This record gives sequence, C-alpha cells and structure tokens, in this order.
Amino acid sequence: MNKKNDKKKVLFICTHNSARSQMAEGLLKTLFGDYYEVHSAGTTPSSINPNAIQVMEEIGIDISSHRSKNVSEFMNVQFDYVITVCDQAKESCPFFPGGIIIHKGFKDPAQADGRQKDILREFRKSRDEIKSWLVEAFKPKKD
Repeated sequence: MNKKNDKKKVLFICTHNSARSQMAEGLLKTLFGDYYEVHSAGTTPSSINPNAIQVMEEIGIDISSHRSKNVSEFMNVQFDYVITVCDQAKESCPFFPGGIIIHKGFKDPAQADGRQKDILREFRKSRDEIKSWLVEAFKPKKD
C-alpha cells in the first residue's frame, strides 16, 4: 500500500463534471485508490447526473456525495495525469503544467433520449467502457 504522498495525482475533466468524469473518478478511486489520488472537474460544471449515480451504485460504488467542481479549483495543483474524457473539454481545457495530458473521449450518455431503460443502458455502456480503459491504462505494475 502506498502512502498518500506516493500516490500519482489524476484529474479527469469533462464539460459539466456530471457523468463521465464523475464515473471515472469513482472507478479509479475504487479500483486503484491505493496508487492514485483522484479528482474530477468540469470546464462548465453543473450537477451530478442522477443516472450516473444509479449505474455506479449498481456496481457498488457510491458517488452520491460527489459534487461538480470547476477546473479552476485545481489550477494550483500539480497533476501527474490530466485526462479529458470528452471532445469539448479537450478543446477548452486549461493548461496544467508538468503532467501527462491524455484525451480519451467517451460518448456522452447524458445525450441519450428515449425511455429511462434506454438511457440507463447508455450510462452503463459508458461506465463499462471507462472501467475497461482505466484497468488497461492505470493498473499498477507489479514489481
């Protein structure tokens, strides 16, 4: 187990910090929280999407106490990784010095329409795609 000071700092950025970046934060904290200090923010934050809370709860991760944060809250923090998870955030992301900038766009489940079961299917799909990518990209290497 790593001490907090040894953890790599990660910031996920999305436009509203309401779904994809929040799910990524919750997933990485749960999967590899011993290795990463994880945050998320938005370029124009709003509020956490209730569907994101629901689909994360389905896999045992509670993000209901999260809040949408503005990237400006983190401007004086040095991150090891700054990850934009939507194209719009990539275009309007402020510069964070020193870290590795990664863009990994995921389809916005909040854009889904139709019946609630169809909308939730899109949220689950995004959640699962984000989780698969995080496991592939951030799984700690064994010494």
